[in-house]
Amino acid sequence: MSSAGGPGLCWFREIRAARAEHFPVEVTNVSPHGFWLFVGDRGLFVRFKEFPWFREASVREIANVQLPSPHHLYWPDLDIDLAVDSIEHPKKYALVSQAPPRKHLRPPTARQGSTKSRTRRARARG
Repeated sequence: MSSAGGPGLCWFREIRAARAEHFPVEVTNVSPHGFWLFVGDRGLFVRFKEFPWFREASVREIANVQLPSPHHLYWPDLDIDLAVDSIEHPKKYALVSQAPPRKHLRPPTARQGSTKSRTRRARARG
């Protein structure tokens, strides 16, 4: 076995380097707890607990990520900007957004009777 970690590890490094060259940022897996994000040759896990803005997002919205600079990530569908360092070291960064997670829209609930029915009932009583 070589000091570089053996042939298997060298092959893995080559694959990661090729991914970094062709796909500078890529979402590879989404789970109920967060998602894996590869930025260059680094794999990062983005936890929904630490980044709640992603919790209600669709897989398509999460996967649409851009790398405008080596240390800056942007999700245009969600209008979310993050520093790569904030994912690597979330304790160093306070959550800035106070916006609640997005909720799916629900149809309005049916009102109890129309205005005409209430008016008729009021007239009948009075």
